[in-house]
Amino acid sequence: MHRLVAGGTRYAIATPHRAATEAGREAYERGGNAVDAALAAAAVLAVVYPHMCSIGGDLFALLRYPTGELLGFNGSGAAPRALTRELVGDSVPSMPLAGPLTVTVPGVVHAWGDLSSAGSRLPFSQLLERAIDCAEAGCPVAGSLDKSLADASDAILRDPGLSSVFVSNGRMLQADDRLRQPRLARTLREIASEGPRTLYGGPTGERLVHGLRRLGCPVELADLAAHRTERVEPITSEWKGWEVSTTPPNSQGYVLLQLLAVLERLDVTPDALGPDAPLLAAVYRLTAGERDHLLADPRKSPGLVADLLSDAHISALAEEAKRTPQSACGRAKGEANSSAPASGDTVAVVAADAEGWAVSLIQSVFHSFGAGILEVETGIVCHNRGACFSLDPDSPNVLEAGKRPLHTLMPLLVQRQGHLALVAGTMGGRAQPQIHAQLLARALRHDLPLEQTLAAPRWVVSSLDEGGPDSVIFAEKSASDLVGPILASTGMEVVTLEDFDEDVGHAQYLRVGPEKRLTAATDPRADGSAAAG
Repeated sequence: MHRLVAGGTRYAIATPHRAATEAGREAYERGGNAVDAALAAAAVLAVVYPHMCSIGGDLFALLRYPTGELLGFNGSGAAPRALTRELVGDSVPSMPLAGPLTVTVPGVVHAWGDLSSAGSRLPFSQLLERAIDCAEAGCPVAGSLDKSLADASDAILRDPGLSSVFVSNGRMLQADDRLRQPRLARTLREIASEGPRTLYGGPTGERLVHGLRRLGCPVELADLAAHRTERVEPITSEWKGWEVSTTPPNSQGYVLLQLLAVLERLDVTPDALGPDAPLLAAVYRLTAGERDHLLADPRKSPGLVADLLSDAHISALAEEAKRTPQSACGRAKGEANSSAPASGDTVAVVAADAEGWAVSLIQSVFHSFGAGILEVETGIVCHNRGACFSLDPDSPNVLEAGKRPLHTLMPLLVQRQGHLALVAGTMGGRAQPQIHAQLLARALRHDLPLEQTLAAPRWVVSSLDEGGPDSVIFAEKSASDLVGPILASTGMEVVTLEDFDEDVGHAQYLRVGPEKRLTAATDPRADGSAAAG
């Protein structure tokens, strides 16, 4: 059943695809916990949503133990050792957005293994069973995939691997057609049998590297063998009495903590549909611009979070937002009620159970179909996360062998006095912090249905050109009708989208209510569902 919201006392899960949610529910019913459910769902998503995630992508996650302890997982991969500025081209001003030079080491499968070892009850191989079945027997093409196939048809036709999977009888697959991926099924079966090591230095990795090298990708088997998931301490800030936790850099999660701190300093509620919408837009733009200049691999640029979340810096950002002339224009009384989108192909899984286990998991191929490459022998869609590197030698995010790029993925957990309150994640690329800022205040109110919070109209500050400054507001029609005129006072162009457009992201949220009742909700902008028991 396609349920946007579900509640129960034993477990709950929400994902952007019904088949993934069902895999998570099955894991619970077979005796698994929230870790098992999240992993089973994530594996299915890597099959049924190949435009948004794959085993050739990256993953970030937050795990909550029943003790209340939080652990972060940075499953992002580094640039290959042979990927250099010279290889990209001395005269090229920026990284390409797709192609073999944008493929970095994929971290998803290694992170699956680490998450499993940290808390799973069920055998790792069992968690991949439903994904293998989906790849081998096939699954109907979902609405989001159908749209991406149409939008990316030229790129798909250029790549032999993608076209071999997504073109049938001379035409692009469409909604409800059967998507079959037998070679991906074989790869998943190998991973289930041998564990992640088969990809990271083993036979599966050998086949992947061999195929990619023929396409001009510099990834070597040694790059895969050297990869490790980094277990990290989450970063946490208090906001209105809530403890908001996310993953540290190279994740952009700290930007959400910045946003919340600045808005609190300005005494502004993050209501995107209220009279302070222009001021919110100014803060979004400021923090996004700073992120693009400063965020990098912390192994190369330590100390970033402490500086950017300091009281002095938050005060400076608040003052700068107030000085933005346009941001004050929309604050006139009565004005609000008179009447590149969030690019980034990503999925979020949220799961929790009565024992106190909880997982927020985000995995992605970055852009739609990643690098535009499906390696034929393994069936793996490769991500283009290398496109996030800068070629400016003065940038902390400059391309460097063995370095991880600036990353948009950011899982989210909220607690109060150590008690779990919310598990959240969203698709939305660089706009993920903005989307969470708009949703959090409403999601933590138990008098508001969670599904209404996710369905409410949204807008985001983004850019028309990938890599350009965030200077355009993309607003769903209902949001534009409410606050479009005052958002225009920011001086930014306001582009109106259809309602329920996934270009403003699709989120998954799970709330712990009175008597520890678990309520999970999925965004109507995707093909998902929620399940609970």
